[in-house]
Amino acid sequence: MLRIKGITYGGAALLLLAVSMIASLSIGSAGLSFADVWGILIHQLPGMPDAADKWTAGEIAIVTQVRLSRVWLDVLVGACLALAGAGFQGVLRNPLADPYTLGVASGSSVGAAFIILTGMQLALGLWTIPIVAFSTGILTLLAVIWLSRSNGVMQIETIILSGVIIQSFLGAFVSLMVSMSQGVVNQILFWIMGSLAMRSWEHVYMMIPFIVVALPILLYFSPSLNLFTLGERHASHLGVKVERTKLIVMIVSTLLTAAAVSVSGVIGFVGLVVPHLIRLLVGPDYRLIIPLAGIGGGIFMLWADTLARTVLSPKELPLGVVTALIGAPFFAFLLHRRMKVEGGAKH
Repeated sequence: MLRIKGITYGGAALLLLAVSMIASLSIGSAGLSFADVWGILIHQLPGMPDAADKWTAGEIAIVTQVRLSRVWLDVLVGACLALAGAGFQGVLRNPLADPYTLGVASGSSVGAAFIILTGMQLALGLWTIPIVAFSTGILTLLAVIWLSRSNGVMQIETIILSGVIIQSFLGAFVSLMVSMSQGVVNQILFWIMGSLAMRSWEHVYMMIPFIVVALPILLYFSPSLNLFTLGERHASHLGVKVERTKLIVMIVSTLLTAAAVSVSGVIGFVGLVVPHLIRLLVGPDYRLIIPLAGIGGGIFMLWADTLARTVLSPKELPLGVVTALIGAPFFAFLLHRRMKVEGGAKH
């Protein structure tokens, strides 16, 4: 049954992802038609005539260097954030948990904003921001865990509140850095609001290792995450090393968050909305939720970014604004629904 559901839902998700990538590649403000875009791409294949015979160098660059790399970045960043959200929601057994509400995204943003402010990325290379963002994200995660621990055990009930407190505290630091910056103030502000503009194939190649490392680890722990739904005590009796599993999954989820934040800036609600929608569609089995969340995150980000760059074309909306306009009402719906369920259970 699981294999049949996996093939059915996985095939449908991959088909929708392919359609979304085709549509996103074909939409833009450069005035290139569908035939032009795909003609240029087909001419990049081995053995095909040179595309320069039919299109200008600028048109070829728009398709192959700008749109294609950005589409792949949409998929990878969306997958990272959705997988991180699925991981956090699995170990915390809370559909309101995601990198944004836990403060991890804000922690990663502090490190990245500091690097932008000081200009250190120019001296240390492309990997500077991901490394620093991961380090500050891990420190934030440890702070959230420390605040939520009681008698040596992480309290699920207080971890979201701890994350919100840390997020607000670190947000003040980012605002302070914005006020201190001069020449890079626009760069920091644009990055804080989230965007994939001015990114290249280098950033695509940088993201791939994070997915390659993190996805198998989350899939390995997916049976344990299923047992977490029974409660930590029952999971422990069934052989799950509860604290070890929570720590590993949360570190991997933080790694994915840092990778996404270092490339796209702060983009909220993807890790909240996508895993929950997948759970509503396929049920609570994390052996399905994990891979489908990765695909769903890519689809969600593709369409959000397509809206961001086309709604007010030639101007571009910050990507974080678009995801917030979608995610914030959904977050409010989840919160209201959770309170209603808990209120009904008491009565």
